[in-house]
Amino acid sequence: MLRYLPFLVILALWIYAFIDCLNTPENQVRGLPKIAWVFIILLFGEVLIGPIAWLVAGRPRREHAGGGAASPWPRGGRGAAPKWVAPDDNPDFLRSLKDEGKKEDGPKDEGKRDEALLKDWEADLRRREEELRRKENGSADGEGGTPPPKG
Repeated sequence: MLRYLPFLVILALWIYAFIDCLNTPENQVRGLPKIAWVFIILLFGEVLIGPIAWLVAGRPRREHAGGGAASPWPRGGRGAAPKWVAPDDNPDFLRSLKDEGKKEDGPKDEGKRDEALLKDWEADLRRREEELRRKENGSADGEGGTPPPKG
């Protein structure tokens, strides 16, 4: 069992580096493009050069919770990821709420438009009910839309 341990450690490091590289966003990878790091990890994984190179030179540095020192490598103009802000602290979100409130207040003729729409619906309902009554009365008199069965 002990003789398999070095092989298992190498395999575990290889798999960890490969998955870590795949899960890292493209704009956070340092040094080379992400696809190049994937090939380096896969090609040189058996001798540990690829995974160790990824962990040392390609993997993004984790910033401390206190806002630690920035990475010594420039990001090449890719920019930092925006920090998350709660909606009640986000001025853009609050501004959008105010804009929606202004749209809802809108013109005063909305009530008139709603009343006209309601009257149109009522008139359509009356018309349909009248058509239904005519069909029912016509069917009872034998003047319905369907011919009598031949027999």
